[in-house]
Amino acid sequence: MGFLSDFKAFATKGNLVDIAIGFLMGTAFTKLVTGFTTGLVSPIIGLLTGGKDFSKMEYVVKPAVIDAAGTVVTPAVSFQYGMFFTTVLDFIIIAFVCYLFIKAILRKDPNAAAGPSSTDVLLTEIRDELRRK
Repeated sequence: MGFLSDFKAFATKGNLVDIAIGFLMGTAFTKLVTGFTTGLVSPIIGLLTGGKDFSKMEYVVKPAVIDAAGTVVTPAVSFQYGMFFTTVLDFIIIAFVCYLFIKAILRKDPNAAAGPSSTDVLLTEIRDELRRK
């Protein structure tokens, strides 16, 4: 029973629960951003590039080999640069939102008192040292 109680204590710690919730929120947010880029941004970029689906743009290095029945014998070898750029765009959006979120969290309260200056700290240390003697 010691193992189960230790595991329960570990699993219900505040930090672990916070991390799990953050992970789930991050997963949901990633899906949201992916939907945004593939559903809204990529079509607009596709219009600018001649009406093609941007996320499906590729450079075919070796075309697929197809037999007489129309079955693909050997799949095509291609660089899927459209998918790559869409993924990079997803990353940039997520990184930017994380930056804004962290910046908002770490923003200092303008009403908070500033810490003591280096001169004040030094004078306090001198005073404390003189009291000890």
